[in-house]
Amino acid sequence: MQGKKIYQEKLFSSFQLSNRVPKNNFYRRLKEVLDLSFLYKKTKIYYGSSGQKSIDPIVFYKLCLLGYLENIISDRKLIEHCSMRLDILYFLGFDIDEQLPWHSTLSRTRQLFPESIFEQVFTHVLSICIEKGMVSGHTQTMDSAPIKANASMDNLELKVPEEQLESHLQRVRYQSRPDRKAKVNKAPKKQQSITASDQQLQELKSRNLNWQKNQNQRPGASNNGAKYTSNKTHYSPTDPDARISVKPGKARKLNYHSNISVDIANHVITDVKAYHADRKDSQILQDATKRLKQRLKNQGLLWRNMLADAGYSSGENYAFLEKENLISYIPKHGTYKGGPEGFTFCKKENYWLCPQAKKVTFRKQKMVKNSLQNHYLTKRSDCKDCPIKQTCIGKGFEKKIGITVYKEEYERNNKRVASKLGRYMKGKRQSTVEPVFGTLTQFMGLRKINTIGIKQANKVMHMSACAYNLKKLLKFVTKNAETVTNRATNYFFVIRAQLNFIKQILST
Repeated sequence: MQGKKIYQEKLFSSFQLSNRVPKNNFYRRLKEVLDLSFLYKKTKIYYGSSGQKSIDPIVFYKLCLLGYLENIISDRKLIEHCSMRLDILYFLGFDIDEQLPWHSTLSRTRQLFPESIFEQVFTHVLSICIEKGMVSGHTQTMDSAPIKANASMDNLELKVPEEQLESHLQRVRYQSRPDRKAKVNKAPKKQQSITASDQQLQELKSRNLNWQKNQNQRPGASNNGAKYTSNKTHYSPTDPDARISVKPGKARKLNYHSNISVDIANHVITDVKAYHADRKDSQILQDATKRLKQRLKNQGLLWRNMLADAGYSSGENYAFLEKENLISYIPKHGTYKGGPEGFTFCKKENYWLCPQAKKVTFRKQKMVKNSLQNHYLTKRSDCKDCPIKQTCIGKGFEKKIGITVYKEEYERNNKRVASKLGRYMKGKRQSTVEPVFGTLTQFMGLRKINTIGIKQANKVMHMSACAYNLKKLLKFVTKNAETVTNRATNYFFVIRAQLNFIKQILST
């Protein structure tokens, strides 16, 4: 007999949310593992003693985590999504007839709590992973990637001398299209004023002409005149902390710099922070290392090996890591040569010997592009009638050698990188930290920063890393539980087989 379902709403119904969420559901298991009750004490100072009650701090942080677990970066869409999911309502502690907080409450609360609270949540999740045995601590990999800021390149303003600032802004705002300009200029006066030297401006001018010529010759490009933008000459009034960054083959964008550290044991993120996008990896390493080392020390873990790509390479960093008793496996940068070809270095007397057996003696130490170098020079008389002068110094009068003062640290690191263990460590780094960034940007809501300012961007990165670690944690716990069950089952069959064998012997 054919059935026919007719829907009719009941005035009263008996419904229990916990009965509808399966025992093996992800958010049900996450609710059992994640305890954020410490937030009540940590966030109490940010509220008054009277007035309307705010959103529960635990509910707020759970909603933030849900955004990255579900790969939703819009607060409005997140609330709509959560209200339709029974397992998420159970995770949040809401019943089906309770209304979730308004989406604007999330953004206001996110601005209310400082960065330190978000970092404490990240550290709490990391400590849970450490207690479960997921983090070894002895080998850490480090990498970085640009994350798109919540600002447009169309809104960029030109930096001008401070005395011309007001007149320039009035003229630009009058001439520009109103739909292309920022409504409010959030940048401070210092950032709106140009600070580049005359030499830097001249370099940018020549680079701008070459870049404009190359861009206009591309197929399909308009000949209206391409614009070259730089952090020395432009800034974003919408998000002053965002910086212009570019990678070979990619468009210039306003980004933030995300730097993470990952443990090689189970790919757990041990450190994350947002930096300005115009900073190099080598300028970030020391700050990230100090912070990570202290965090691992507080958790009772010993850090020994440091893995990173060539972007973190510098003599200062090699010396710093040796001082911190860390073994570095960082490939040298392409600009490091170790000395001129055919020249021999005499360490004891501190001079170089050229192919014609002439000394290139030490003269002074000098800062070159924020790097301290030893400078060596020959005598003009030695190079005057040299048979290889044309190929060695060209039209110069003496041979000049500039070499970093950290040459020995470079050589020790390069020797480790070229060893068999160094090649193994390179494979470990590529298979550990690089897939983590792909997961964060594609599946964990870190494809774009949906907030304004570097402090807010830092909060976003910490919560995305928390969501990633929690997924790793539940997968690790489930895998271990299955392993224990299989071992117990195998042990049972082995014992039974042994008992049967003994029974046969006794009966015989």
